Amino acid sequence: MKNTNSLQKELKIVKRLIKDEVIAEKNISDLYKYIFKSDGKRLRAKLSLITSSLNKRINKKRLKLAAVIELLHTATLVHDDVVDESQTRRGIKSVNTLWSNAHGVLIGDYIYSKAFILMVEIAEPKILYELANATNDISKGELIQLDALNNVSIDLKQLEAISYYKTGRLFEASAKTGAILSGGDRNFVNNVSKCAKNLGVLFQIKDDLLDYSLDEKAIGKPVFQDIKEGKLTYPFYFAYINADKNNKEKLLSYLGKNRLNIKSIYSLIHNLNGIKDTEFLASKYQNKAIKYANSINNKHIKAEMLKLIDSAFYRKKWALYPSLVTVKLNL
Repeated sequence: MKNTNSLQKELKIVKRLIKDEVIAEKNISDLYKYIFKSDGKRLRAKLSLITSSLNKRINKKRLKLAAVIELLHTATLVHDDVVDESQTRRGIKSVNTLWSNAHGVLIGDYIYSKAFILMVEIAEPKILYELANATNDISKGELIQLDALNNVSIDLKQLEAISYYKTGRLFEASAKTGAILSGGDRNFVNNVSKCAKNLGVLFQIKDDLLDYSLDEKAIGKPVFQDIKEGKLTYPFYFAYINADKNNKEKLLSYLGKNRLNIKSIYSLIHNLNGIKDTEFLASKYQNKAIKYANSINNKHIKAEMLKLIDSAFYRKKWALYPSLVTVKLNL
């Protein structure tokens, strides 16, 4: 409990630090307040704070690094909403919906620039190099996914690569840079990095699963968006490779269509083991993450990493299996 309270206090300081950095420009103030109106889980900032806690004598830099990571993540979300033409983010209207796509692009760029200014202030070349590369890889993942829209010939390795670049990469960089900042040895840096990498992919797999939930309120965002946008994510992929010719044609008829019979799609994906096979893949990444967490030679950090893995694997799992009879659907 003591460690959890300490982490929550540090996250509050990180939030204030971000506010002080971004809100300095008056014309950015309203956008800042809106973007951070609904707090996310701050998992990446948590990873950084956990792995850098090996050496709390560098506390000022630890907090600044966590702020950098949170800013980088927020910038990617704002840009992602523009690309996907998303209407909501974290249960409220997205920046591009409330203002414009131009605002979305520019505020995303502004947040990126603030992150890199703070990054330079940390004055650690290895950290700057790692986060610059991670930012590049995230963009690469978005481009790969964009090129793969409506493409049912994509294979599992390609899907896993997208998950790594889009999500796992910043998880990995968050843990790695925290470990580097704390002065951890090679084994420590390697174990926390690989644990976080697999945790990130697990998180993305679970996110893909939650998009096939029938309970929109429970997950805080519109459901079945991926299939509407033509994104081939894990539940659709597994259902498609398990399907016969007739069901393959049915699935293809849904991909990229805006008006859908959600109940029919859910039933089809579920009956073709799309949900079950995705859960199995998630458990593989959970086990990989646990393996590296158990190799961490610091008891406190190991325990915190295991908590994050557990939380990611079981998050809102109940939302995936509601009764098809009792759930009210917005068709």
